Amino acid sequence: MSSDKALATLDVDRSDAGYRTWLKEAVRKVQADANRSADTHLLQFPLPEHWGIDLYLKDESTHPTGSLKHRLARSLFLYGLCNGWIRPDRPVIEASSGSTAVSEAYFAKLIGVPFIAVMPRTTSREKCRLIEFHGGRCHFVDDSRLMYEESAALAARTGGHYMDQFTYAERATDWRGNNNIAQSLFEQLRLERYPEPAWIVATAGTGGTSATVARYVRYMQHDTRVCVADPENSCFFEGWTTGDPGVTSDCGSRIEGIGRPRMEPSFVPGAIDRMMKVPDAASVAAVRALERATGRRAGGSTGTGLWSAWKIVAEMAAAGETGSVVTLICDAGDRYLDKYYSDSWLEEQGLDIAPYTRAIDTLLATGAWPD
Repeated sequence: MSSDKALATLDVDRSDAGYRTWLKEAVRKVQADANRSADTHLLQFPLPEHWGIDLYLKDESTHPTGSLKHRLARSLFLYGLCNGWIRPDRPVIEASSGSTAVSEAYFAKLIGVPFIAVMPRTTSREKCRLIEFHGGRCHFVDDSRLMYEESAALAARTGGHYMDQFTYAERATDWRGNNNIAQSLFEQLRLERYPEPAWIVATAGTGGTSATVARYVRYMQHDTRVCVADPENSCFFEGWTTGDPGVTSDCGSRIEGIGRPRMEPSFVPGAIDRMMKVPDAASVAAVRALERATGRRAGGSTGTGLWSAWKIVAEMAAAGETGSVVTLICDAGDRYLDKYYSDSWLEEQGLDIAPYTRAIDTLLATGAWPD
């Protein structure tokens, strides 16, 4: 072998100055959106002072796209951009029941790429309208379990990028800090009488929020415990309690945004202290009670978490414990006027919220959880 061949170096340079210029501008726009947005409010739910228990709701509906998913969409776009997955003029595709798609459509429009949401045909009309308002396109499937495969196939056909929130939510979010939702709420609690909450209650769609909160709590060495509330027709509770990651559900969740027919990769069971399985009728009763108590309408997922938070409050009161509990307002109720605020929809679904409404009224009047 000649000395020239021995010293030969294979060299392939795929750097693209035009793409890097576009990428820098896209990242700048996404980061600038975060810089323009004030943090979301931490609201106090009215409970009797003498109970010695404070209940807070982190109001994520005040984000520019109206839901908790605005944080996730921003993280996913930054993750996809910095990984080189999102490219100029190629569509971003997402499997979503609505709120994530609304937020991702917003960011896609912000950086000038097409967006397609693959979603169940039963998704609320208002969410579909919001996706289209932000420049996105709705692509419907009749079976929610087919969203994943259809999204991947659509990305392959179009040359686009399947964002796959259910896989990447927990890894795209910086759980150590960077003003994530956990760091934000602990800072907002700093001057309260119980600044370190006994419990934080989250709900699981991707599992990204519960993973972020639980990891942050452990990283910061807080004693706070994390509870995840799961709706009907979801497999997270069964998968967590049995330790079986292969568990599935035969039908989709009626509580939009949370509950999944399979254990999603972004759900981190080992980080969770407790789970509750909440009846859908209880979730609806809870959001209606929230409106009566505070004048704020919220989506059904808020009710799932709030029902669980009230149960924990009642347990603390019965044990004579003081402290604070935090849950989330995930999105605004105006997106669901034809569902959770519609008596005809409840009748169609066979949901009777009256027993749960009575239970809530008893709790808020006496501090006792009905047997």
